[in-house]
Amino acid sequence: MRDKVQLYYGEVLQSSADLKTNACCTIEDIPSYVSDVIAQIHADVRDRYYGCGLILPEALEGLQILDLGCGAGRDCYVLSRLVGDRGRVVGVDMTPEQLQVARSHRDYHAAQFGYAHSNVEFIHADIERLDETDLEDGRFDLIVSNCVINLASDKRAVLDQAYRLLKAGGEMYFADVYSDRRVPDALTMDPELYTECLSGAFYWNDFLELARMTGFADPRLVTDRPLTIEAPTLRQKVGDIRFCSATYRLFKLANLEPGGEDYQQKVRYLGNIPHYSDRLVLDKHHIFEAGKTEVVSGNTYMMLAESRFAPYFEFRGDRCNHAGMYPESGARVPFDELQAPSAKRCC
Repeated sequence: MRDKVQLYYGEVLQSSADLKTNACCTIEDIPSYVSDVIAQIHADVRDRYYGCGLILPEALEGLQILDLGCGAGRDCYVLSRLVGDRGRVVGVDMTPEQLQVARSHRDYHAAQFGYAHSNVEFIHADIERLDETDLEDGRFDLIVSNCVINLASDKRAVLDQAYRLLKAGGEMYFADVYSDRRVPDALTMDPELYTECLSGAFYWNDFLELARMTGFADPRLVTDRPLTIEAPTLRQKVGDIRFCSATYRLFKLANLEPGGEDYQQKVRYLGNIPHYSDRLVLDKHHIFEAGKTEVVSGNTYMMLAESRFAPYFEFRGDRCNHAGMYPESGARVPFDELQAPSAKRCC
């Protein structure tokens, strides 16, 4: 199946118009500051974009970022602009044809962004075997991935490698495809369903367990949307299985607890992250309005106080006084509140 994925994304697909579902399409509303950057991306790179979400979280200036399954590099180049010339972006992909497109436009984008030298590097490697590269433990502040892990046969290995490569307090922020049940083995061996990012999808409950086993103790769901399958033959194959695209953020923090525990700790967002002066969305159920003090769980407190978000908040309290289970746990799963499939189609 690995060879079929490489062939499909390296030779069969020439643009997003060749896709048969909206699984590998991003239809979220894009902030204007991001769309301005996307407009600067070379058309050859933009046309070979197959992501399913917007993997551009907040507070990126100066970060070291790794993109797992970077493809032709669209997300890498957008991140290149957002981290600034002090930051650096490394893209990893196993498809030589995609990497050729990405590498051929390094100088173009450096010039577009006003950099003396490109701050982007591309590596040919398998995201399941990053221990075979020269990437060092604890190098990255942020790891992103966009509709790629579903294509990996050993998803545990991908998460293990991501955890190893993140700094303490670092974050994995990724969009991928999820199913509402385990996909039958027969469908996982269907090349068409697999390469269209469907039959390799995470079953959401297996993903949550796998993330916690890896060390990401409290996965946070940021966004989710239903996926539609337009091709009748594909719809018939998947039957009643529902799919969604979901974006999660996973923090590498040693003392996160399995549940949301309440210590009556408080935070106040200062409104000083560029482009997010009014509010910061940590996840689907934690939205911080600028200037407003909020009581948060111990895990949420740590995610803010022991990560790159620390300079943007004021913090009050410690873990001396335990008040039981926090009433609104941060853990959520796709499909719990998923709306009926939207008529909005891929761009």
